[in-house]
Amino acid sequence: MNHHRKLSLFVFLLLPVLAFAQVKPAASFRIVPLGVLGGADESNLSAYMLAPKGSDSYICLDAGTIHTGIAKAIAAHSFSITAEQVLKKYIKGYFISHAHLDHVAGLIMNSPDDSTKNIYGLQSTLQTIKTHYFTWDNWANFADNGEVPQLKKYHYKTLEPGVETGIENTGMQVKVFPLSHANLTSTAFLVRSKDSYVLYLGDTGADEIEKSQNLHNLWAAVAPLVKARKLKAIMIEVSFPNEQPDKSLFGHLTPRLLMNEMAVLGKLTGASLKGLNIVVTHLKPPYKSIVMIKTQLKAANKLQLNLIYPQQGKALEL
Repeated sequence: MNHHRKLSLFVFLLLPVLAFAQVKPAASFRIVPLGVLGGADESNLSAYMLAPKGSDSYICLDAGTIHTGIAKAIAAHSFSITAEQVLKKYIKGYFISHAHLDHVAGLIMNSPDDSTKNIYGLQSTLQTIKTHYFTWDNWANFADNGEVPQLKKYHYKTLEPGVETGIENTGMQVKVFPLSHANLTSTAFLVRSKDSYVLYLGDTGADEIEKSQNLHNLWAAVAPLVKARKLKAIMIEVSFPNEQPDKSLFGHLTPRLLMNEMAVLGKLTGASLKGLNIVVTHLKPPYKSIVMIKTQLKAANKLQLNLIYPQQGKALEL
């Protein structure tokens, strides 16, 4: 057999492999985690900068830790500009899922050094920020609404569930969905850039524990995007290992509860969830609990989800 015939046979045998090879889809978003944990470490609490890939126009999904997170991101070479420029120029707005301190502390503390921008959220979330944080008894009113005098740095933008809203100065859009988080309403943000999406969930309990349909309704809404492979990632919390008693979950998820919810999403999608990016957020210390959570998620991952554990300051492209 001459050289050309051998080459032709090799290519012929290789064709089925090439035809079925999965090409990794191009990234649509860049995520820079400023804080990734739940719990008592005030230097590393929920906050995620998100922008279309190639853009410097970010939003910040929750704002538990800002200053330390930006410093860690610069040290990790996720940004090549100063911390002041990241805060004032790159962050175009804050999206607050709920007003618990571990999701707003960075926003409040850094407000004196920040630039003018919007704070987006459900009406109930913004009302808590307005009446409990940006008051002159607690801090100062850096917003253009609420107690006088108003320093007019921030503007509250109320988001209505199910209505897609343009995000100023970013080219992105957002749609919000209510979540059950024990005694209050948290929020899921579905962010769109062109024809690609990222879904970020604030703190949430499982439907079976919360006696709610909120997650089911959310999964039904995003199932077509999952099936069409337009949803680039789901960013969702897992706060406790499976050993945590239901009565002590306080509106959070465990590995078992997350995988139960993903099974519901898979059923609604009607297609395999294999390879779907799941960015696991809000793991609560101590370290041994975090190790347990990761071990339990790996063991329960029958759907072959792509489990991603973000690290403070290290950029992700999805």
